[in-house]
Amino acid sequence: MAYPGYGGGFGNFSGYVAGMQMQRGQLLPGPILLPGACSGYPAYSDSYSAAGDPMWTYFSAIAGQDGEVDAEELQKCLTQSGISGTYSPFSLETCRIMIAMLDRDYTGKMGFNEFKELWAALNAWKQNFMTIDQDQSGTVEHHELNQAIAAMGYRLSPQTLTAIVKRYSKNGRIFFDDYVACCVKLRALTDFFRRRDHLQQGVVNFMYDDFLQGTMTI
Repeated sequence: MAYPGYGGGFGNFSGYVAGMQMQRGQLLPGPILLPGACSGYPAYSDSYSAAGDPMWTYFSAIAGQDGEVDAEELQKCLTQSGISGTYSPFSLETCRIMIAMLDRDYTGKMGFNEFKELWAALNAWKQNFMTIDQDQSGTVEHHELNQAIAAMGYRLSPQTLTAIVKRYSKNGRIFFDDYVACCVKLRALTDFFRRRDHLQQGVVNFMYDDFLQGTMTI
């Protein structure tokens, strides 16, 4: 069983095929990942040089002496970068789960390579959001969120989709910040599950402590 979740159909809705019959919870096959890589984004090595990289300007201005940023610093960095465009800046809570999504060493912070990976993801999610936000209201409707989730490779049950919409909508509309929070959590939880599904069958046995570590940090 494959877990693309955040790959393939990024940037457009080519991943969505109307009328396709899939088993509940099944995900479309995704690309093979190299160790440490995430589907849809390159894996940045520790030897990557930041010299001449425009992203380094945003990051280095905020990062501490340890070369990492926490959630508050990330929020400031993303706000100054203008990646939100005409949409409202990201909330502190969304920045926290952004860090958790890529915080593979559980430091609660993000290094430059992780920041680059996040930047690629945010740009792809923003492009998808702008595609469905055709009236430029800064919000999308629940059925449009369902389409966006399908376009990213997820095939979820109607009950799960309904639960997601209720969690991330306000008066039936989903704002950009909540949309990104939804994308981040879907990706992080799918990746957490996939790493433990050794037989790729969509079934995992969790130890209680492992379950809490994987879900409470996101």
